[in-house]
Amino acid sequence: MSAKLFEAALGITDPWFINGVEFDAAKKELTITVDFVAGSRFAVPGVEGLHPVHDTVTKRYRHLNFFQHECQLEVRVPRVKLPDGGVRQVEPDWAGKLAGFTLLFEALILTLCREMTFTAVARLVNLSWHQVTAICKRYVDLSLAQADFSEVKRLASDETSKARGHDYITLVADADQRRVLFVTEGRDAQTIKDFAADFTAHGGDPKAVDSISIDMSPAFISGVSKHLPSAQITFDKFHVIAHANTAVDKTRRIEQRTDPSLKGLRWKLLHDRANLAADARNDLDALIAQATTKRTARCWLYKEQLREILERKQVNVVRSMLLQWTTNVMRSKVEPMKEVAKMIRSHLEGIVAWTQTRQTNGFLEAINGLFQAAKRKARGYSSFSTIRAVVFLIAGKLDFSKINPHAA
Repeated sequence: MSAKLFEAALGITDPWFINGVEFDAAKKELTITVDFVAGSRFAVPGVEGLHPVHDTVTKRYRHLNFFQHECQLEVRVPRVKLPDGGVRQVEPDWAGKLAGFTLLFEALILTLCREMTFTAVARLVNLSWHQVTAICKRYVDLSLAQADFSEVKRLASDETSKARGHDYITLVADADQRRVLFVTEGRDAQTIKDFAADFTAHGGDPKAVDSISIDMSPAFISGVSKHLPSAQITFDKFHVIAHANTAVDKTRRIEQRTDPSLKGLRWKLLHDRANLAADARNDLDALIAQATTKRTARCWLYKEQLREILERKQVNVVRSMLLQWTTNVMRSKVEPMKEVAKMIRSHLEGIVAWTQTRQTNGFLEAINGLFQAAKRKARGYSSFSTIRAVVFLIAGKLDFSKINPHAA
């Protein structure tokens, strides 16, 4: 009766059957022995017909826990003789994609690793960190091998740090589905070239990509122009405003050396005025009222003017207003904002393209934030292959159900 119960629970069907159940209370381990009916024949992928058993090997598969106890399936696995004389091992239907685990157990690992660090999952399920990581990497590789990028037309790309210092990875994502398509080391033109090759390998056509949102890195611009020739480059509005915010903060630090009244105003200047508390908003308004005498106040006003311009949707209006804005800034004495004006003049058409495409890297910034949080929680990752697996688990929207029906 117990054997029939476990067969039903495990989904074991003819010709397989449970030959025995052994519980070791000291080890807190349940071992279920699985065998097959004598004389059974088995199918082999890629070879027609059912084939006789040549010999058997005994294999163990880690399965989902039985209550608080580890569960192992000990299976007599057949090797069959093929018509050409070759011998092939038969994998049971429940065998996982990594040796020694069932599909259900691997599905559990994937679910946990999307929410927890590999170290925490390893401790929870009593595996090594390397085993947990190997399962995740295997599923990411298998799922990506089946991924189809043929419908992707709009992209977004950004970089994020993978370690301390100037050590970066580049992410390229589908701007419509908001899923990461490609992760590579570095942040130069080669990264775009490598993406184009990978994109082609997954059914995508680099020449059919009609737009891409990037920052104003000369290397990215060069890479896109060469390897995604039909893509209209859009410079993310939020990157432009970020440069303006940096100019405001730089101006404040310079002026603060001779004007102590500017101390304590940093976050009030950088945050959206509408989101400030009443007291902070009053302090900011008091500073802006002194725009004729304080360069920091004038710099803040230039930043807000830039924000308002980029909210408009008429291409010609935005272009002319930006050119006038840069002229006004270049005639001012706010030196840090002059650098922003020069940058806008150099990348004018890409910035104006924002009014048409409305493409933003905002979702990629959010993904970068999730990755950085995961990295801090794990206290860093030692290899790029691990970083790649983490990024795809977090933001790849990979369909693992195609390779494991139990995985979401």
